[in-house]
Amino acid sequence: MDRLNRRDALKAGGVLGAFGALAIATPARAQPWTWSPQGSVAGSGAGVDPLGVWDPEADELVASLLDRGAVPAVNDLLRTWTRNGQPLPAGLPPDLRDFMEYARQLPRWTDPGQLATAVDFNKKRGLYLGVLYGLASGMMSTVIPKEARSVYYSKGGHDLKDRISKTAKLGYDIGSGNAYGPDGQMVVTCVKTRLVHAAVRHLLPQSPHWVNSADEDIPISQNDIMVTWHSLPTTVMRHLTAWKVPIPVHESDAFLHSWQVAAHLLGVRDEYIPNSWDQANSQAAQVLDPIIAPTPEGVKLADRLLRLGTNLDLAILSKGVLGSFTRFLLGDKIADDLAIPREPVWDPLLRFSWGPFIAVREGILTVAPPTQEAYWLFDEFLRQFALWYLAELRMPISIELPMMNRDMSRPPR
Repeated sequence: MDRLNRRDALKAGGVLGAFGALAIATPARAQPWTWSPQGSVAGSGAGVDPLGVWDPEADELVASLLDRGAVPAVNDLLRTWTRNGQPLPAGLPPDLRDFMEYARQLPRWTDPGQLATAVDFNKKRGLYLGVLYGLASGMMSTVIPKEARSVYYSKGGHDLKDRISKTAKLGYDIGSGNAYGPDGQMVVTCVKTRLVHAAVRHLLPQSPHWVNSADEDIPISQNDIMVTWHSLPTTVMRHLTAWKVPIPVHESDAFLHSWQVAAHLLGVRDEYIPNSWDQANSQAAQVLDPIIAPTPEGVKLADRLLRLGTNLDLAILSKGVLGSFTRFLLGDKIADDLAIPREPVWDPLLRFSWGPFIAVREGILTVAPPTQEAYWLFDEFLRQFALWYLAELRMPISIELPMMNRDMSRPPR
């Protein structure tokens, strides 16, 4: 079924029928899928293009929950499930309980030693990670076309601050000392996020706004999840490497491993999860780097993201400074595409002083950057950004299944 027929079906009210017929459709890729499953944590696989693979187990289940009106009660129950080792709440529908018991299991290839080492890495690099997750990864999401459209037209696009808080929770949970332990929250966060993805896959094809802008029939494929995944650990490690931050190989590998486990818990097939940084960079070069592009939706999201810091009364996180850091981290082309103005002070300051600042901070150089004021500004920015990042986690955050798309007649919050 082509896009014209799909749109006709939507206009005629045949949303569910159109969605069901499209479940077997495979979207086109500009270049053939060439990444080998031999480079994955599974070490083998069918090599099927992940653009045409979704999450059938979760998708069928969540579509059923939505269609039979069970989601409000499920959300009420899941609010009480907050720790990895905690039993699932009594009263969940049996089919959901069975799925969640299965989905919460760590993969057989999980290495507890590497997860413990990842904790040390996160402690040492916590300030850097907050900025990179928030600005490099967060702003990159606005120039990943499919992700930008999915966010903009889904329920999360109405209250962006709420969605950012849930994204911050993912980064915070994976960096905590007990991320995957019984008293941690990363497993819970991943399983709930997997269910949310399934809900969005069911709901967005019912939105005429999304249908008229998207170049796909079903959102959030396995490919799309890995694109977002690469915007997080792969992008973070690329920046830390470019900044010449000294990271022992075993800590770098452990950081990767913590995110490999996360990908598995988010429902990604093991054959798509890279087994090394070389393989991660190879896959990212095919699925992430070529698709970066602005969209009208992404430009609007970026502007709203840059304005969030001013709501927290942290003067150094003005829109201009956040925009300048975005330009520094993602480059002039992306910043220009997002209509981010150039900053006459911060732009050159970052370009010429950030490298020496990192070198001093890491003990590589014993002399301060060109000016002591720059050193203080950068250190204060890292500190303030960490406060901003953690501020989103002060109140309990409940990741819940959406029951509707964004109401485009209402102004966003």
